[in-house]
Amino acid sequence: MDIGPWKIRASDTSTQAPAILAPMAGVTDKPFRQLCRNMGAALAVSEMVTSKAELQQTLKTRCRLNHQGEDSPVSVQIMGTSPEQMAYSAQYNVSNGADIIDINMGCPAKKVCNIAAGSALLKDEPLVRNILSSVVKAVAVPVTLKIRTGWDPENINALNIAHIAEQCGIQALTIHGRTRACSYKGDAEYSTIKAVKQAVNIPVIANGDITSAEKAESVLQYTRADAVMIGRTALHSPWIFADINHYLSTGQHLPEPDLAEREEILLNLLSELYKFYGENHGLRIARKHIAAIIKPLPGGEPFWHKVNRISNARQQYQQIQLFFKNID
Repeated sequence: MDIGPWKIRASDTSTQAPAILAPMAGVTDKPFRQLCRNMGAALAVSEMVTSKAELQQTLKTRCRLNHQGEDSPVSVQIMGTSPEQMAYSAQYNVSNGADIIDINMGCPAKKVCNIAAGSALLKDEPLVRNILSSVVKAVAVPVTLKIRTGWDPENINALNIAHIAEQCGIQALTIHGRTRACSYKGDAEYSTIKAVKQAVNIPVIANGDITSAEKAESVLQYTRADAVMIGRTALHSPWIFADINHYLSTGQHLPEPDLAEREEILLNLLSELYKFYGENHGLRIARKHIAAIIKPLPGGEPFWHKVNRISNARQQYQQIQLFFKNID
């Protein structure tokens, strides 16, 4: 799959559909993106950043805009409702290192939809066209778009949005197989993604409930999408990208990471989080990753409640080491 000049591949020699890390607020920061790239993600999209200029100097946004040392291409997702602000945000992020600009019209969160952003934009197709056209014209890098299938099950308009996107110069389209009203409830559907893929000539990326290599294969076969995007599963199983890549090539799974490998993955991520955010903030960010990887293990639940109260990064790190040393 190509996005502008960028060849998005599972590996340099691969011809299979790649697996991409979805943008997730509070999760896909630079340390986690780099972890997933190292584990086989062909692309890792940043957590969304606001298009409001007055908020771009907050600590949270400055961290989200830090791409120093990150593998190319750097894909940055922007969110907003004003075509002018979105165009400015795209230019600002390109000047700050973005190789690809991704536009968020898929987030179902109330705090986003309440300001008519994210997937709420799907109700206003003229505004969608205006935003997409403004952003594409504002930057020289490829612009991509992430959407849902529609506003609610009675208002499925992904096909209309896809045609608008292609006409405006969007170079790849990701579709989450739920409507905004569905949020993350129920099962994702892929018929809409299949219909969009048949109707447009730009790359289409399938997203939603892709939790295993077998599911990735079946979704790709059914939709004929050019790639799959992995969201929540990557938080507790970042090695899923390598498994998908291997399975699509060979029909065989990679062995599940053993305890020593999981310990190494988690401790390396914690070290990067401490360096990136500073120890005080880094240990708080680390808690969600500790929970995701450790809770499913024997004794993980009670250990999580214990380690969650630690307020010292060194102690947090040492307790993880002790947990893996003593695990049955």
